[in-house]
Amino acid sequence: MSRPLRLGHLYPRAMTIYGDVGNVCSLRRRAEWRGIEVEVVPIEAGPADLEACDLLFMGGGQDRDQSGVFADFAEHKRASLERAVDGGVAVLAVCGGYQLLGHDYVDAEGRVLEGLGLLDLRSRAGDDRWIGNVLVEAEASMGLAEPTLVGFENHGGRTHLGPGLRPLGRVVVGGGNNGEDAGEGVVAGRVVGTYLHGALLPKNPALADWLLAAAVAHRDGESTAAPLPPLDDRLEAAAHTRAVEIARAERGRGPVARPRGARRP
Repeated sequence: MSRPLRLGHLYPRAMTIYGDVGNVCSLRRRAEWRGIEVEVVPIEAGPADLEACDLLFMGGGQDRDQSGVFADFAEHKRASLERAVDGGVAVLAVCGGYQLLGHDYVDAEGRVLEGLGLLDLRSRAGDDRWIGNVLVEAEASMGLAEPTLVGFENHGGRTHLGPGLRPLGRVVVGGGNNGEDAGEGVVAGRVVGTYLHGALLPKNPALADWLLAAAVAHRDGESTAAPLPPLDDRLEAAAHTRAVEIARAERGRGPVARPRGARRP
């Protein structure tokens, strides 16, 4: 009998704004509906065995929390995460968690927060914020059953990918990584980074299942993820369709000025 799927929730108190915890709920339920037992493991400050997980999730947070998280990760978890990713553990990192995967993040006060350098990307705070609904055409090589992704962005961060990285998708509506190159997020192996909050996965079941399939493959020692049995996703599909309509209604919106003293990512 297979052991439970281990879902590591990184910094659940400090890094879970804008509904990000809904991603954990979605992953757990979609696994359980298929008869896959899930163990959600809260991971806070200090040393942690990330390699023992099959899927890691980290959400976004305020700058004041993010600086402490960056420092803790660099001191206690960098090597463990590198080994986990090399070993095929799946990762979903949102907003601040996404920025952490790169070389560094320069905040609104000009402070440089050292990232993990796991992926070749850099982030810095901009002079304005992207706020609103987002519509993205997903990276075709992922083979998602639904080729669009929807979510909500609220970030002043500007992220630029290195030349060897692919974005998670192409922005149709919204700012995405930086409001310049039409990229949103990143996908590298089984690692997904994104600015999409919302929560992301309840409205994008195809992406949730992509991550779950990768996690199951890790648990079972498989190099290739096999498709999961389908679910009745009529409710999720309706939510996705409605989110697409709302995003399209915002076509043409631009960034808004960042309030003086704002310190959000």
